[in-house]
Amino acid sequence: MSNPYAEWFEQIRAEYGEQLGQMPLPNGLPEHLHALIMSRDEEAITFMLKLAWQFGAQAGFAAGQSQGTQPTSSRRSNVQA
Repeated sequence: MSNPYAEWFEQIRAEYGEQLGQMPLPNGLPEHLHALIMSRDEEAITFMLKLAWQFGAQAGFAAGQSQGTQPTSSRRSNVQA
């Protein structure tokens, strides 16, 4: 059984990886993430991912609201970009 999130991630990375690779991150963040990876702090890394996911969802919702459309609610079984 394949992981739909992994497939979605790879598709997004193939399409936008070069552009996002050029996007700078805040000073100190890459080093902090590296330290978390090296210390195997999965809890902190997962928390960072949850924050990023939440902020992205909020931005998408706000963009939908500003266009006068209601964003569709995503179902857990489907990955939507």
